[in-house]
Amino acid sequence: MRCIERTLPRGLALGIAALLAACSTPLPPHGAAPAPAAARPAAAPAPSAAPVMAEAPSAGTRLAPPKAVRSLNELRAQAALRLVAANPDITYTGVPPDPLLAIPVVEVELNSDGSVRRVEVLREPRQAKETVKVAIDAIHRAAPYGDVSKLPKPWKFVETFLFNDDRKFKPRTLEL
Repeated sequence: MRCIERTLPRGLALGIAALLAACSTPLPPHGAAPAPAAARPAAAPAPSAAPVMAEAPSAGTRLAPPKAVRSLNELRAQAALRLVAANPDITYTGVPPDPLLAIPVVEVELNSDGSVRRVEVLREPRQAKETVKVAIDAIHRAAPYGDVSKLPKPWKFVETFLFNDDRKFKPRTLEL
């Protein structure tokens, strides 16, 4: 606060400090249960490309329809976000550990409507070979990936799955 006061008038510095304090949400103590939904303030949805889900996919619900994509890079980004959203129990979003347990690489070929046509394994890990099946199943759960009919053929993207020791993955596209 003192460094802010040196460069800004006191009233402005206090206003910025109050704004920053209002924007932060205190975290519950480690191991404590989060506040019930009724006690939490409603947050405005963040403007992101992440698909919206009503419930966890394991409850039998579906992902929101994918957005239209204008390039193969947008397709890859949307696919990575859908992979995480469709597989919340087997994904992580933090920094990947060093070393990783397994790094399977797959190429996904799509039909014009964004459904999965074929998955080809480009790199199978030396250990934890079962992670390849986990990755392929996750790809199918996250489909469809959006209408790609206006993109140039072939309608393919490559994804690298970064598996940690808990056998949870993070799409490498989210690291870029």
